[in-house]
Amino acid sequence: MKNFLIRTRGRRRLHWTDWLSYLYLLMGLLLMFAPVLWLVLSSFKSEAAISEFPPTLLPYTQKMVKLTGEAFDGKPHPVFTVKGADGKPREMVELRRMGIIATMVDPAQPGQELKINIKERKPVREVSIATGNYTELFGKFNFLQNLNNSVFITVMATAITLLFNSMAAFALSKYRFTGQKAVLLLIVATLMIPPTIILVPAFLIVSGVGLFNSLWGVIWPAVATPTGVFLLRQYMLTIPDELIEAARMDNASEWRIYWKIVLPLSAPALAVLAIFSVMWRWNDFLWPLLVLSKPENFTLQLALNSFQGELTTEWHYLLAMTVITLVPVTLVFAFLQKYIATGIASAGVK
Repeated sequence: MKNFLIRTRGRRRLHWTDWLSYLYLLMGLLLMFAPVLWLVLSSFKSEAAISEFPPTLLPYTQKMVKLTGEAFDGKPHPVFTVKGADGKPREMVELRRMGIIATMVDPAQPGQELKINIKERKPVREVSIATGNYTELFGKFNFLQNLNNSVFITVMATAITLLFNSMAAFALSKYRFTGQKAVLLLIVATLMIPPTIILVPAFLIVSGVGLFNSLWGVIWPAVATPTGVFLLRQYMLTIPDELIEAARMDNASEWRIYWKIVLPLSAPALAVLAIFSVMWRWNDFLWPLLVLSKPENFTLQLALNSFQGELTTEWHYLLAMTVITLVPVTLVFAFLQKYIATGIASAGVK
């Protein structure tokens, strides 16, 4: 890995193609990870820091200090930089403000108050991590219940998707029957149909069978995916038919052949479909929004939407909640991404 990263075309110095390659890779890195970095850092900003213009990358906030003494209220006061009589800047604390005149005091000499024009001062800023954006979320909504709903929908939908799609792929790859190609063509053709077109009929069916406001109403309509059927079928075509014929000669049932032979050999393609399914179900928003109306049935994505009101939006909570919802699917993709490349290459190329 080290030799791959540091290898260059030039022998003693970098070739112009090396500079161009590194520049291209750096631009790609910035385009992909700069928004994510901005999101994570902004999730630790206070509500006032998010509204500041021009925006800053780090979570800066106004420096506050408490003045002790009988003449002070013990509350934190903002700190500003003011030029002294000698022209050197010094930090002073604002006690109160009347119009454009601020009453300020030196923390070292709290007994001497000065009247300063607000244009002659600059706020002292310091990095402050607003961890309350995350801890206060648990008081805003039932986080554990929404997390449990998302996990339940994702796990059950993924398991059923793997079962149904693998059974369909097994039939289309290892059986010969009239209309086989037509069935496969029909399944693949559904990829050209936008999902929004079938929202209304799918909603009517879910409501008709009594699954409205049920987590199963979110799970069942999406368990059969043409992408999964096509991916698994292409991979199962690479499994030798001789293995299946040998199993049949040993009086193995079709279900046993499917469960004991085909599924274990299709593990790479199943892993790819499982990763895709987890990302699809976890990030799904539109369909749960239509089916679920009770807050106790909300997924994390619907709970995230609740922070955006008609008149005001609590951006600091919204950003923190976005980071939380991104963590699980990011970890799944980070640790299992090698299976995606291997499975797609095996299924698609062959």
